[in-house]
Amino acid sequence: MEKGILVPNEITVQMVLNKLSEPESQSGVILDGFPRNLGQAEALDEAFEKENKKIDSVVYIKVEEQELIRRLSGRWVCRSCQSPYSIKGALTEEQKKCSKCGGELYQRPDDNLETIKNRLKVYFNETAPLIEYYRNTGKLVEVDGEGEVGEITQRIIKALREKA
Repeated sequence: MEKGILVPNEITVQMVLNKLSEPESQSGVILDGFPRNLGQAEALDEAFEKENKKIDSVVYIKVEEQELIRRLSGRWVCRSCQSPYSIKGALTEEQKKCSKCGGELYQRPDDNLETIKNRLKVYFNETAPLIEYYRNTGKLVEVDGEGEVGEITQRIIKALREKA
């Protein structure tokens, strides 16, 4: 993960399937960041077919590459409560503390520029083909991911309601 490469399919798929078999997952779930490649998507589809389950929708939040680099390189996380922060430029002493719990903010090892660029390369090679895969099934919901979090959230909700 620190190198920006994906965890092997066998491990990831089994972890997700184990979680999906738990009682709290029976009424439905939202998967974030999974599947990450065609092998995982096909394994998920196969497992769901055996259990008579299905994926209703897949949300693709479309963001330009330069914006992704900007967002990821400015991402900081609280060590105590794991709250995320988006900070542009150098941190002041006040910004190094979580506004929610006072914990120390840190930047994940996979949020440095070199690793981000590798993660994007992996994304375009392995994950981007899922866009067409789910578009062909009629499950893809494409949403503009540029703008403020609240705006993007509203776009997602609207797109999912329109699809339902």
